[in-house]
Amino acid sequence: MSNKFKRLTSIRDLKLMADVIREDIIISLREAKSGHSAGPLGMADILTALYFNILKHNPKKPNDKNRDRFILSNGHTCPVLYATMANAGYFKKSELLTLRKLGSRLQGHPHRAALPGIETTSGPLGCGLSQAAGMALVFKREKTKQKVFSIVSDGEQNEGNHWEAVLFAAKEKLSNIIAITDRNYIQIDGNTEDVMPLDSLKKKYLAFNWNVIEINGNNMQQLISTLKKARNNKDKPLMIIAKTLPGKGVSFMEGDYRWHGKPPNKDEAQAALNDLHKKECLERGDWYHLHQKLKPIHKKIKRSKK
Repeated sequence: MSNKFKRLTSIRDLKLMADVIREDIIISLREAKSGHSAGPLGMADILTALYFNILKHNPKKPNDKNRDRFILSNGHTCPVLYATMANAGYFKKSELLTLRKLGSRLQGHPHRAALPGIETTSGPLGCGLSQAAGMALVFKREKTKQKVFSIVSDGEQNEGNHWEAVLFAAKEKLSNIIAITDRNYIQIDGNTEDVMPLDSLKKKYLAFNWNVIEINGNNMQQLISTLKKARNNKDKPLMIIAKTLPGKGVSFMEGDYRWHGKPPNKDEAQAALNDLHKKECLERGDWYHLHQKLKPIHKKIKRSKK
């Protein structure tokens, strides 16, 4: 399958792309004045690894029958999916400024009929793995090589229907499913272990007859290495438990569940972009711009419309 966009191969370039995606998340959330901040920022490394290195896909041919499938089960984190898709070339980055607006293709949860490249409409939590299992079963019976990747949140695993899909995928030996748990330990009501304890997730999936790998979901080297090996997964479905830091890159959001379901205001967005700018400069080794102040956020938004 031919890829027309630029696939990134160096860890440095992938990390820098994740930083760009985080900036786009902040800008789009500020423009929308609603949405979820912490989860998308924490998941940026995972989405970057998938879309710029691992997935077989073509932004110019989003319906190519040989493509891998990606399902974002926790659809409320879609700002990271939209920002990733825009940077990969599925649509112009200026469209990110329409997030959650009336008539926009970029709604608060992904809408398959509205935006090419979205595989499933997601909203009700706990459904993504069922959709992934259905696709994977078809590919297995047709003896095709596509993989089905699905990100699920830890909080949505409070839902019973998620575990029905876990049982089904194991029974059918759907080794072409590569599921990723975004293990950030927060949900809208608080910390996951206070709301509904989930640990040990690894022991749970092993008991359900899955292959399981635990990694640092914000370590790009680990992500790429693990996901490449995952393509050769055999005999059982695979769950990658990726421990991430919610609000990653923004000092006042990191690890705080209160940022699960709210966007930054103008001053908070400016502070967030300043944090991300410093992080990006450090990764580039750009000492000249490290301590320079960014232009106000409204000017950054204006530039992104070009």
